[in-house]
Amino acid sequence: MTLIRLPDLAATEQLGKRIAEALRPGDVVALTGGLGAGKTTLARAIIGALGYAGEVPSPSFAIIEVYDPPRIRLRVVHADFYRLEDPEEVEELGLDDYRADAALIAEWPEHAGGFTKELACLSVEIEILDNERVAIVEPGPDWLERGGWT
Repeated sequence: MTLIRLPDLAATEQLGKRIAEALRPGDVVALTGGLGAGKTTLARAIIGALGYAGEVPSPSFAIIEVYDPPRIRLRVVHADFYRLEDPEEVEELGLDDYRADAALIAEWPEHAGGFTKELACLSVEIEILDNERVAIVEPGPDWLERGGWT
């Protein structure tokens, strides 16, 4: 587990860049934290660091937004599962089809049953500690081999 201080937007963008540099197809970046914690801000930073120059809307209502090359380095599925009432709804969304050859950035992953058991999951919990935003990063086994996440 790694604690990363996020005192400003530049620090969040730097974390997004660090994640983007290591991101591979099949990975999951599971973003947790309360409403307004900064999950979507970090997701935007990751997607931007992958080369996407357009607007990155919050997928709160659409639930799933997909970004495809060549506008981005690799296919990314950005999902916000906040509105799901039952993890079984993920099957109805066809998430597995979207994830083929893609990295998944999942906000509110616990509403989708969680992804932390996947070997290629990087869990990032964003919290406020001592009046400062921090990211608590826990890498899955596949992320450990990429270095720098312990």
